[in-house]
Amino acid sequence: MAARCVWLARRSLPALALSVRPSPRLLCTLTKQTNSGQNLEEDLGHCEPKTEQQPSADKTLLEEKEKYKRALADTENFRQRSQKLVEDAKLFGIQGFCKDLLEVADILEKATQSVPKEEITNDNPHLKNLYEGLVLTGNKIQKVFTKHGLLRLDPTGVKFDPYEHEAVFHTPVEEGKEPGTVAVVDKVGYKLHGRILRPAKVGVVKEA
Repeated sequence: MAARCVWLARRSLPALALSVRPSPRLLCTLTKQTNSGQNLEEDLGHCEPKTEQQPSADKTLLEEKEKYKRALADTENFRQRSQKLVEDAKLFGIQGFCKDLLEVADILEKATQSVPKEEITNDNPHLKNLYEGLVLTGNKIQKVFTKHGLLRLDPTGVKFDPYEHEAVFHTPVEEGKEPGTVAVVDKVGYKLHGRILRPAKVGVVKEA
């Protein structure tokens, strides 16, 4: 009985194998589907946008633009600083020369003030001519100073300013004068283009 079962099984195996064997058409279809799927993935891979290189290029372009802007700003700042230095050199390069001329103007002013006013008459023509010549010379030199930005400071009666005045002494309160104001100008001051070249030396009213 057992031998008969074995014999039947052996006869049935080839037929069963034939029944489950895939047909050539089925294999072809499966192959095409597999290849189509693979090709589709490859095509999709080729069609995907390259998102990595584009942002990198934009970032590089922005960085270059920022560098260019900074370079322009630095160049403009350097140009302005250079221009300011040149202008300052032109304006204040004559400070030493101006200070020397101030001494001449001081001597001329002292000489003019030393002439007795009561003796300046037609009866004394030599003294009168000398005095008038001193006055004209003083006026002319002040015009030259003004032309070149050098202004005379006579702070008589104004409030004492430590930036423009130098207090050399104090004087008691006098009628009509307030404490802290300039009572006497010992030597006038000068400004060169708005900058103090020499502070005025003054006597300040001090409250008793």
